Amino acid sequence: MTDRPLTLMAVHAHPDDEATSTGGVLARYAAEGVRTVLVTCTDGGCGDGPGGVKPGEPGHDPAAVALMRRQELEASCGVLKISDLEMLDYADSGMVGWPSNDAPGSFWQTPVEEGAARLAELMRHYQPDVVVTYDENGFYGHPDHIQAHRITMAALEMTELTPKVYWTTMPRSAMQRFGEVMREFGEDMPEPDPAEAAALAEIGLPDDEITTWVDTTDYSGQKFDSLAAHASQGENIFFLKMGKERFGELMGLETFVRVKDTTDAPLPENDLFAGLR
Repeated sequence: MTDRPLTLMAVHAHPDDEATSTGGVLARYAAEGVRTVLVTCTDGGCGDGPGGVKPGEPGHDPAAVALMRRQELEASCGVLKISDLEMLDYADSGMVGWPSNDAPGSFWQTPVEEGAARLAELMRHYQPDVVVTYDENGFYGHPDHIQAHRITMAALEMTELTPKVYWTTMPRSAMQRFGEVMREFGEDMPEPDPAEAAALAEIGLPDDEITTWVDTTDYSGQKFDSLAAHASQGENIFFLKMGKERFGELMGLETFVRVKDTTDAPLPENDLFAGLR
């Protein structure tokens, strides 16, 4: 045993991603004395600009948006008490099918080996006991989320480290509830067409395939505030519309699939650090 603190590393694609699926665990484990390391892969430059101006519209300056989102990310890290923030600063690739997917220097165009080598260096430095990122589809198919998954798994192969590795997910039962709540708070939202409905139905996993259910109810207020710190993207952050109390009811549980483990901790588990303490 050493005096080195237990360490959680979360690898995310954009500023604000840290809050949505892992804000609760980051806040909870920080409060428990775990060192929490956030790696954000892109600069977020394809996000909304001031006044909600969209990429490609007059007045959208990706460099200015990236600077603004960096400041928001630092504020979010303060709310969640994240110990260490590391930014790889690749250019945001935008949503699937956007021209920015093909831009030289975008994260999506970066060779996996290059991104993985930089991340492996951070892993060697921080020696995480737990690593969290997305699944092969980036949870919902976003190019930068997929690329974050790829470089994380490749980086792990480049090191001699053996952390527990998790992919974020959502139980299908919860996805159905979210759909109902989204319609409740967005009365003007049209019903999805059959193709969209089918795609949404494939997001997440059946409840019995989820290995890890972490109760973060006591930290849902911090999670809400960390999302609110990303004020420039408020139009895209649906959860802020429901208010803190309802948010806590719906977002107090974070779920994962354990994909690498040497602890043999029994499943299902309720702690990312099960078997490590």
